Amino acid sequence: MPRQDPENPALAVNKKAFHDYIVEERFEAGVHLAGTEVKSCRDRAVVIGDAFVQIRNGQAWIVNMHISPYGFGNRFNHDPRQERRLLLHKNEILKLAQNLKTKGGTIIPLRIYLSKGLVKLELAYCHGKTHGDKRETLRERQADMEMRRSVKR
Repeated sequence: MPRQDPENPALAVNKKAFHDYIVEERFEAGVHLAGTEVKSCRDRAVVIGDAFVQIRNGQAWIVNMHISPYGFGNRFNHDPRQERRLLLHKNEILKLAQNLKTKGGTIIPLRIYLSKGLVKLELAYCHGKTHGDKRETLRERQADMEMRRSVKR
C-alpha cells in the first residue's frame, strides 16, 4: 500500500497499481509543470490511474497523467493529457531504462504529493501480476483480517 506521510498528504493515489502490479523498487521524481498545472494539482484535480513512464533520449516522460484545466486560467491553460518531463538524476534514469529492458516490467506512478511547495511523484518499477498472484494476495489479506479479528476478541 502507499506510504502515508502526515507532512506530505497525497494529492492523488493510484490504488489500482497495487492490485495489478508487484512493486519492485520506488523512486521520487519532480514534475516539470506550468503555473496553471500546479494550481490544478493543489486543487487535487489530478488522475494518475492510466499513467505510465517512458524513457526517450535520456529523459523520463510521464504519459496519460490527466491534470484538469485550472478554472481561472483562461487562455493560459494547458492541455490536460500532455506529456510531462520528470526531473530525475541521470543515474536514476539509466537505472530505470535498464529495468525497462526486462520482460514484463513497467514504471508507473503510485502517488502525487506536495513536498515543500513542489509537486513530487512517487514512481515504482513494477511487474504485472497474474490472475493467480491476485488471488494469493486476496487470500493473504483475508487471513490477516481474520487474525486481527481474533486478537481483538
